[in-house]
Amino acid sequence: MKKLIALLLSLTCGFSLAACTPQEENPSSTSSNTTTGDEAGTESEGKTLVVYFSATGNTERIANFIAETTEGDIFVIEPAEPYTDEDLNWTDENSRVTYEHENEEARNVELVHETVDNWDSYDTVFIGYPIWWGIAAWPVSSFVAANDFSGKTVIPFATSASSGLGESGNLLAETAQSGEWLEGQRFTSRTSEEEVVEWIDGLELAE
Repeated sequence: MKKLIALLLSLTCGFSLAACTPQEENPSSTSSNTTTGDEAGTESEGKTLVVYFSATGNTERIANFIAETTEGDIFVIEPAEPYTDEDLNWTDENSRVTYEHENEEARNVELVHETVDNWDSYDTVFIGYPIWWGIAAWPVSSFVAANDFSGKTVIPFATSASSGLGESGNLLAETAQSGEWLEGQRFTSRTSEEEVVEWIDGLELAE
């Protein structure tokens, strides 16, 4: 009889402890204000995207000025086979860029990523590049050819030490066959942020 009473007391204490033990909260039931990368993309409707390829950093600098001024997002055009300093030596007849310049079929440069996440959510796209032999650096042409610019306002911008914008913007527009392409602007390595802001203000883009 004493053993039976002891057993009943033991079971009663066990149930009481289980009832008083805090249960782990189901993570799926918790609320969070954290915005994921995908969620952030859905909030970018009507925003600006700054797309650029930079060989030596000059175009990157201007692109950052534009992105900061317009509060735009940035997409970097990256060749699958990056250009080395030797590749970019245009004075070397055996360099990569010289070969690609002389052999047009070699200018179809493979990119790490050809398309942009949430591409349809952007209505204004700046496209930046260095000038190579009077035209846009060919990795940019590869990007333009891979995307549909319908419904977008596109503004090219270029960097060079001496060459002007030339027909580079018009040639990219011909490659795209879509979008409203505005007249672009050429900058140098000495261009200031204030000059970039003044240029953007002059575009009078709809907010």
